[in-house]
Amino acid sequence: MLVVDTGAFLAAADRKDPAHPACRDLIEGHPGPLVTTALVVAETGWLINRQLGPAIEAAFYRGIAAGEITVEALSADDWARVAELVDRYADLPLGGTDASLVAVAERLGATQVATLDHRHFRVVRPRHVEAFELLP
Repeated sequence: MLVVDTGAFLAAADRKDPAHPACRDLIEGHPGPLVTTALVVAETGWLINRQLGPAIEAAFYRGIAAGEITVEALSADDWARVAELVDRYADLPLGGTDASLVAVAERLGATQVATLDHRHFRVVRPRHVEAFELLP
C-alpha cells in the first residue's frame, strides 16, 4: 500500500517537473493499492487544472474512476485525528490535507508515503510506526 500526497500526483502529471520521472515511475510501477483522501484529490485537481489544464485534470479523475487510485473516506475518528494533528503541528503548519493522509495511514497501517513534502512528513510522528518511509 502506498499513501499518495498532492505533490507526487502533480509531479507525475507534469513532464516539466524535475521530480516527474521519479514520481511517474513510482505511481505507475507500485503494485498498490495507491491510497489518498478526498482532500488530496481536491487539492491535486485544482493544481493540475491551474498548471496543466482541464484535460489533464479530467485524466486524473478518470484514473480514480478506473480504480487506479483508492480515495479513502475519512471516518469520524480520522477527522478527530486530523484536528489533533493540526493542533499539535501548528508551528509547521501541517494543515488538514497532510493530516488526513497521516490519519488514514495510521488507520490502514500504511508505512510508505509518496510525497515531495519531506518538511512535514519527516517531522510528524505517526502512532503506528516510528516514522514514514518517504518515496520517491
